[in-house]
Amino acid sequence: MPTGSPRSTSSNLRTGSAAPYTARTGPGISTFKGQERALRADRIGTPGLLLSVLAASAPLMVVAGVMVTTYQVMGIVGQPLLFVILGAVMALFSVGYAEMSRHVHNAGAFYAYIARGLGGTIGAGASFVALAAYSALQVGIYGIFGFEIAGLLDRHLSLHVAWWLPALLGVLVTGLLGALKIDLNAKVLGVLLVIEVALIAVLDLAFAAAPGPQGLSLHAFDPTTLGGAGLGTALCFAVAAFVGFEQAPVYAEETSRPQTVVARVMYLAVGFVAVFFALSSWLIGVATGPDKVVASAGEQGPGLLFALTGPRLGTTFTDILHLFFVTGIFASMLSFHNVVARYAFAMGREGLLPKALGRTAKSSGAPALGSLLQTVIALLVVTGFTLGDDKPAGDPTAPVLQLFTWGGNVGALGVILLMATASLAVIAFFVRRGAGRAQAGRLTAAGLAALALLTVLGYAVTDFDVLVAARQGSVLRWLLPALIAIAAVTGLVHGRVLRATRPETHARIGLGNEAFQLEKLDQAAAPPPSDTEHATPAPHKES
Repeated sequence: MPTGSPRSTSSNLRTGSAAPYTARTGPGISTFKGQERALRADRIGTPGLLLSVLAASAPLMVVAGVMVTTYQVMGIVGQPLLFVILGAVMALFSVGYAEMSRHVHNAGAFYAYIARGLGGTIGAGASFVALAAYSALQVGIYGIFGFEIAGLLDRHLSLHVAWWLPALLGVLVTGLLGALKIDLNAKVLGVLLVIEVALIAVLDLAFAAAPGPQGLSLHAFDPTTLGGAGLGTALCFAVAAFVGFEQAPVYAEETSRPQTVVARVMYLAVGFVAVFFALSSWLIGVATGPDKVVASAGEQGPGLLFALTGPRLGTTFTDILHLFFVTGIFASMLSFHNVVARYAFAMGREGLLPKALGRTAKSSGAPALGSLLQTVIALLVVTGFTLGDDKPAGDPTAPVLQLFTWGGNVGALGVILLMATASLAVIAFFVRRGAGRAQAGRLTAAGLAALALLTVLGYAVTDFDVLVAARQGSVLRWLLPALIAIAAVTGLVHGRVLRATRPETHARIGLGNEAFQLEKLDQAAAPPPSDTEHATPAPHKES
């Protein structure tokens, strides 16, 4: 292979050997900061990455929780059609996002892309939004995890425990796994996900084989079923169900072939989620009957899925389903934890957070301090909700209706904002580099995705009181969304300060530990510099 090829250059940078050019993006801006600032490469391939990102979507939690809640609260019979429509939107988003992933390999994912397209200051704002959003999503899941574990112990072992005991245990176990090798995490997530999907497939077949009084009706795919005041909020719930596939670029530095693996995984994940969720939500309606699904969800709540499963597959299968409902929740917690740890690592490496966070563990190559940071945040938040919980152990008010619901919707709001901004950044990125005409199709897709996502964002902000089940006039309506706004403003101010006081740090935002991929290709095609000009120095430890 020629010395100047992208693969050999990446290898040289990882091993610290001399390379024919400096990894830089402009005069004096070196992006290689040492092996201890690099995630361990070649840890995860297409199957492992696909399983990791799909685990975040927690299929069983979505089917049993999000889908039933959407039927119950919003009264939208056409929920399956909603998943099809949003699947198309997410596919449009993925077109530009996947193309960007071929050129930027950075654990900072969203904020790295936004920085490369819209500038370092906006990238800094996006980094804090990403950290806040994924932290909220991850920590919120501990609420429903603790509540469900406590319920299982009570029903099957007659052991009465408060929800926060298993929640805190979950925090510690997740933190431990998060500091280990990503390939080990992928195996844990993969096993849990495969079992989870298999169980859903079995109950889907059972619903299709024994439908309700209206048979295999396709009424749910009639566009008229999307009418009603709850459409905007139902859109937000459905978008939250898709959250997870966009995490693939976070692992780009740890994949074997990031130029192809990341994009492939995103397309596979979007296609799987859209088809799988549309099919499952349709069959829930088929099992009850389309004219009864809203009323049944109102009566049964999240227990509807298990109530439909029992008569068709027996109590033993229902108990197994409930058990893996809990393990699916755990898999989602671990997946989001890994993402937050890598965002913290990327931000520490680039000077947006303390430098210590930007180092990896020697034994595992994982961002151990980033994992520790998220573990501490989770302990503090769960402890805070524990101290404020004066309800009986079986009351879901604090763990589910507050911690889980608030965290999930705040996080989803932040991710929608990031996705819309990233779509605009993709357009700016290629246009500024003179590739607008060559990438016209992808940029059109990104523009359409941005419009659709901004529309959903508007609905989310307007109907946030419904999303979090807040009473009319409650301060939560503006206080919870304000957390994302505060994160954005904090990041923007921090970015401006860095630009004024530490311009070299500001210039590196979004670049990671190696030079920007397109510029590496340009330099590889150019004549090699002289021995005394732009030579890559051997890696050195920073003070």
